[in-house]
Amino acid sequence: MQPLNYVEDLETASLFQQKLQREHPKSYALYVLRSYLEQKRLNNNIMSLPELQKIGPLEIEAESFRIIEAELGPTAFSLEQFAVVRRCIHATGDFSFAENLRFHPQAIKAGLQAIRAGKNILVDVNMAASGISKQLLAQFGGRIICRVADNKVAERAKSKMMTRSEAAVELSSQENIGIAVVGNAPTALLKIMDLIETGNFAPDLVIGVPVGFVNAAESKAILASKAYPFITALGRKGGTPVAVAAVNALLRLATA
Repeated sequence: MQPLNYVEDLETASLFQQKLQREHPKSYALYVLRSYLEQKRLNNNIMSLPELQKIGPLEIEAESFRIIEAELGPTAFSLEQFAVVRRCIHATGDFSFAENLRFHPQAIKAGLQAIRAGKNILVDVNMAASGISKQLLAQFGGRIICRVADNKVAERAKSKMMTRSEAAVELSSQENIGIAVVGNAPTALLKIMDLIETGNFAPDLVIGVPVGFVNAAESKAILASKAYPFITALGRKGGTPVAVAAVNALLRLATA
């Protein structure tokens, strides 16, 4: 017997119901009951829409942090590390960052010292440059450096057969960089680590959280093995929002 959902017009549907009622009264009764219950369920769903919180715009972040802390419960992070973790969860809605974020023991201290010393922050993409609080950074005299869209970077990338992210890192490595930040391009993180190893780059802190499926998890696993200060997120997850959240957490800690 063909389900009613497949009947295309009202006349045929009416004939179908009459035939069902005449030849299969029990099936028809079941059909009527199911239709009634389904309609009742739909009506209940419409009537039980979620209730929105009444909250002022200046209170949203604090309430979000309260919810995160309540749902997450006790952690092994220090207070300063937790400030970074909490803001990363706030930026993504993803509690798994409480499990996959990794901190070098000196990461927070190194990052705060770099910010307070007025050093610059190197980022791999313009989206990160837009998201980091320039106002907080400017209080200490630092700037955000992102050269991925520069013509010289494009020329260098083409001539050396490398990605723009790699070329941008090379051309920016001598610009008083205190924190090197990667949220998008694993190639940029790999280049940063290569330049550090060869003595051509010396940031105080590397924040490496690229997202993706090709060399993202691998590059972060390599970073997590380094002896110099780092913040990373193991596995495939990460991204520019995570990188921005980590930097903004450090900036707020620096101004506290």
